[in-house]
Amino acid sequence: MYDGGMLHPELLLQAYASGLFPMAESAESEDVFWVDPPKRAIFPLESFHVPHRLARSLRKGVYGISVNRCFPEVIAACAAVHRREKTWINKTIRQSYIELHKHGFTHSVEAWKDNKLVGGLYGVSLAGAFFGESMFSTARDASKMALVHLVARLVRQKYRLLDTQFVNPHLVQFGVKEITRAEYHSSLGAALEGEAFFGEDEGFEGERSLVSGFLQSRTQTS
Repeated sequence: MYDGGMLHPELLLQAYASGLFPMAESAESEDVFWVDPPKRAIFPLESFHVPHRLARSLRKGVYGISVNRCFPEVIAACAAVHRREKTWINKTIRQSYIELHKHGFTHSVEAWKDNKLVGGLYGVSLAGAFFGESMFSTARDASKMALVHLVARLVRQKYRLLDTQFVNPHLVQFGVKEITRAEYHSSLGAALEGEAFFGEDEGFEGERSLVSGFLQSRTQTS
């Protein structure tokens, strides 16, 4: 299970393919446990909702958005933010996902202001599924904008599933949906039959163009 204090990449990928994900009791805990909740939260990609105020800010390019520029810093920031409550991101999980990132299966989306990292998210990519793990924000709407950029990329790259694990008030405004374990495993199976490539960082202007096109397509179909 462990390899030098980490979950082995192959084990992690097998777990996600089976519908499981790891959590820790606390940041100080050395162990992890596997979770397959009876209810699972997902974002239906075809109906992901972007609030009007947030869409306006995205079009203005309030933050520069990048991909995979500083994955270790993003996961560290997520762990630090959640310490205010009870984090599930312990040292084992941090090291394991950083290692998985080196293999190309975990990705981060970052928000920047004045050359400072002010928000972001990270998750796991496997075939046609993306598993959102955590996000953080130290500036207004930074993590929300990173989320919209993530969805725009997943739609363009033809992903079939965006798993966000649990429902929380932060996600409701985007149209998060809770489904049963059986429904989730069915959706996961279909997504794993597909192929999708997450892609590389396209620079601030490229990422802004990506999300602008995404917002325009949603306006045309709404």
